[in-house]
Amino acid sequence: MKNRLGITPQVAIAGLVVIVALGADAGFAFATVHDSASCVELVRAAVSKEVAANSSPAKHLFRDRKQTPQGSQTRLYVETLDAMAAMTIAYNDRPLSVQDLQGEEGRLAGLAGNAEQLRRKHLQEQENAERTLRIVKALPDAFLYQYDGEETESASAGDPGRHLVRLKFTPNPAYHPPTHAEEVLIGMGGFLVIDPVACRIARIDGTLFKEVSFGWGILGHLDKGGRFLVEQRDVGNGCWEVSRMSLNFTGKILLFKSLAIKSDEVFSDFRPVPDGTTFAQGVEMLKMEEVKLAQNRGAETVSSGSKSH
Repeated sequence: MKNRLGITPQVAIAGLVVIVALGADAGFAFATVHDSASCVELVRAAVSKEVAANSSPAKHLFRDRKQTPQGSQTRLYVETLDAMAAMTIAYNDRPLSVQDLQGEEGRLAGLAGNAEQLRRKHLQEQENAERTLRIVKALPDAFLYQYDGEETESASAGDPGRHLVRLKFTPNPAYHPPTHAEEVLIGMGGFLVIDPVACRIARIDGTLFKEVSFGWGILGHLDKGGRFLVEQRDVGNGCWEVSRMSLNFTGKILLFKSLAIKSDEVFSDFRPVPDGTTFAQGVEMLKMEEVKLAQNRGAETVSSGSKSH
């Protein structure tokens, strides 16, 4: 999985926990993953493909709706050669005003015209991706896996639903985190759900069963009971992307500042972006997409008005 969403320093540890999901290729039969050795081999295959997929040139334009206790925010994202471009299009499912939309376009134009700021944004995204990749690579060794049954993915248009294997994971007492980034793994347990045919991770559901410190315990900690859920699906042409991410964490930063993260995000409407798309070109795509959405809303309003008479 590519780390396509920005992570602030304050919630970096949560990001490291959350974005561990996803990758793979081999094609395991259900019967071969009932013992613990086969379970971990399936996870190794998934991680191997995830590492390879991390460098995939495939990019997408997509929509993200994020719900928090304060309300919802809907944004359009586009992955580009330079960095991720994002435009807010609605708050609490109400479209932005013309003035606010112009502000979004001005912000993006300023970023596109500032090479140094764009370079820093790209560097931050790379650093986040590298931290995430370290976590992903640790998955086979950091946990013990146990076969926990089978389930069927919810059917969608043109897809009858995939058969999935569910693995329960608990910390491996023999695992010693090589860096502080991986230390969070020793406090987690949960479930990993894998498509054994595509050999991709469809879902990871993890809970902190004890308090987890980060930054040598000086920067802060995450409280026991924190939970994350990440789901991934095939969005076309064999490309898998995160389709849902749910976080619920509390803790402390710098020993005294409270940390509370509660959100549920749904990512949808994935469409491929041409190779070599620049940030400036991506911004234009976002603007065109917003215009299309506005036109569709207008057409729906007219149709609804006609039916009411």
